[in-house]
Amino acid sequence: MSLHDKPKYKFQSVSFKTVEEFLEYLPEDELKIVKVLRKLVLDSLPGVTEKLSYNVPFYKVHRGICFIWPSSVKWGKGHSWTGVRFGFQQGNLLSDEINYLDKGERKQVFWKNFSSVKDIDADLLKSYIFEAAIIDQEKKDKNNGAS
Repeated sequence: MSLHDKPKYKFQSVSFKTVEEFLEYLPEDELKIVKVLRKLVLDSLPGVTEKLSYNVPFYKVHRGICFIWPSSVKWGKGHSWTGVRFGFQQGNLLSDEINYLDKGERKQVFWKNFSSVKDIDADLLKSYIFEAAIIDQEKKDKNNGAS
């Protein structure tokens, strides 16, 4: 983001035009985590679309599936977390018997925060990504009248 670019959202002090700009902005510790999470999503979801929304990457195939939100990309006065948040837009529909995801006071969007690459259990997170993709496909099929 150049110094002359006006932020798109009044609650944010940054505005990125591309994912590359977003990545260049991140501090090294968050960048390492984001790269691992991003690769997990891109490798796990064929046909996924990556698009910046609220200046962070969101991923969808048919509808929104997940997002990666580093704490250095503020919303409003700041965040109550550090590191990188990996969120599921339909987290309430995921079967989370082990309570892996944080829910906070939210009813729909659930997430997991990572403070280092070592915190990421790739196989476990991929299982949640795959389930979210199945839910995404089922919602598409339901909306198109498929059984």
